[in-house]
Amino acid sequence: MTALILNPAQRKQQRALAHHLDPVVLVGGDGLTPAVLKEAELALASHGLIKVRVFNDDRALRETFLQQLAADLNAAPVQHIGKLLVLWRPLEEKPRAAPREDRQAGPRVVKLLTVAGSANQRPQVRKVTILGNQRVTAGGLIKRGKKRNTTSVKKRQS
Repeated sequence: MTALILNPAQRKQQRALAHHLDPVVLVGGDGLTPAVLKEAELALASHGLIKVRVFNDDRALRETFLQQLAADLNAAPVQHIGKLLVLWRPLEEKPRAAPREDRQAGPRVVKLLTVAGSANQRPQVRKVTILGNQRVTAGGLIKRGKKRNTTSVKKRQS
């Protein structure tokens, strides 16, 4: 895979967005292992813009890590500053789920619990059908939703 290429304006924008990020992938003494590549892939898939911290003092080696990560993960190298590497890849569009049939507006059955008057009696449970424009109050009463008034007070008076 080839790395994405950013123009200077896009790179500047991504650097600004990455400024406040913390490193999510750490590269230790073993270098770019398959586990590190897998974690970087997961982080890019979920965040799109990530920082990688490399615990190595060799600048040339860190530069090769940046290029290798960008090539392997199909990402754009944004910045290499000190021991931090910044990578960016556009997030994939997630397909939207179709609305579920059981979530439509309509009548629903609600259980109401009425507390008994004395301690010797059991509480009463009754099932009530609630329509879409009704609600149950804290006291167990059913209130119908009021129609919203769209005319102003001045227009209603005249």
